[in-house]
Amino acid sequence: MKESILQTLRELRAYAISQGAEVRISYHAEDSHLMRFANSAISLNTNEQLSRLEFTAYEGRKRASYEMITGLDDLSRLKQGVDHVIEMVHHAQPLTYDPTIPLYQEDFADEAGYDAGLAELDNETRLAFFNQVAAGLETDEIKLSGIFSSGTNTLALISTRSDHTQYYKFTDCQITVVLAHSSLKWEVVAEQSAQKKAELNAGALHQQLALMVELYQKGKPEQLPLGRYDVVFGSAATAAWLNFAQYIGIDGGEMKRGNTFLAEKDINTKKFSDRFTLLDDATRLETFPFKHDYFGMARGAFPIVEKGIFKSFVWRQDDADEFGVEPTGHSVMHLSLAVKGGDKAVNSLEELLAMPRDHDILFIPYIHYIGLVNPTEGILTGSSRFGALLLKKDGSVTIPYNVRFTQSLLTLFGDNIEWLSSETVPYNISHSYEARNPTSIIVPRFIRVNGLEISHSNQSY
Repeated sequence: MKESILQTLRELRAYAISQGAEVRISYHAEDSHLMRFANSAISLNTNEQLSRLEFTAYEGRKRASYEMITGLDDLSRLKQGVDHVIEMVHHAQPLTYDPTIPLYQEDFADEAGYDAGLAELDNETRLAFFNQVAAGLETDEIKLSGIFSSGTNTLALISTRSDHTQYYKFTDCQITVVLAHSSLKWEVVAEQSAQKKAELNAGALHQQLALMVELYQKGKPEQLPLGRYDVVFGSAATAAWLNFAQYIGIDGGEMKRGNTFLAEKDINTKKFSDRFTLLDDATRLETFPFKHDYFGMARGAFPIVEKGIFKSFVWRQDDADEFGVEPTGHSVMHLSLAVKGGDKAVNSLEELLAMPRDHDILFIPYIHYIGLVNPTEGILTGSSRFGALLLKKDGSVTIPYNVRFTQSLLTLFGDNIEWLSSETVPYNISHSYEARNPTSIIVPRFIRVNGLEISHSNQSY
């Protein structure tokens, strides 16, 4: 299949050259499987096999793109896509800069992230996985819901500037399991991200859910008073906050447009906690990485923040062209963000619960409904929803109703960080819209941040 894809791209390249055109051709194929559960039953079980071809034509400062959802079996139809984009570029408005046309210097293929076992997973295995996770936890009032999403992504690139190709193939899996109490209205959740079948662990999810259900059944619910709390964020909450930093913090193009809380003057200055180190690390298979970007630049571990010191913006090729700077190899579908772990050997909820504490600690595993308040200050707002706990000074645990935080990322990852877990985990932030684009962020299991203010406290779940 690989050679058939690449041969088709070469033939389309040759056709574009015969038409006197400068064209980049990209191919994306997905084999996506989704099993969805609601009310302790399968509510949806579907599979999509889609392939897309995108043609981008260049004519001086003019550029135009055209996408087809199509198979590769009808070359004459695919050539019509080339004709269409060539016609489009004649009528395009010129850019204010000279766009770079990809020139691949060598063939590159990366299938290290592909796992046949995960790609060939069947429905019986998915269902058995969910049954194992939920075993003994469902009742007449506690109902199961969630998703099991897995698939294969294949991408290939070529341009008229050379006959070399870029090829990527990888597998991914995202699992979310929710147990909800129908009358009390609480919900607890456990999630898992996987790049290969061997990483699937139903037992770990069952253990997490069993503990959370026990705590929620025994714990007293309460409305928290407004004020400042020392907060331990779980991996999902940390990843949710960091996901926004991609757009309003470290993106060079957005910085130049005035949409970020970091500026050029902040490079090589301390902006975060010295416990906080952030990389874009394409060596980590858990992030479904691109080891070359779409313009052929090799990608490895790229430092963004080192021990609190902001080191660099990330520059996609098009933004680099527009603003006259060097690209950093970030013209990819997604980054491979990774936070380094800390020195706190607290790497499970059981260990967190067992920690001695001299005052109350608020545990927030998930942040939902995040909204952007002020991008130039890095201020976001988000609410707890699943599985929050108040770890009391006396060793007891109560169940707080949902609370809202309105905080700057400079505070969340600033000097108020008390500690980070020594272990890190990938948290899957993928969504199911548009082309399959599996994405995860590697974060510590827990981060404790002191003195965070609650901006709103609900009277119920």
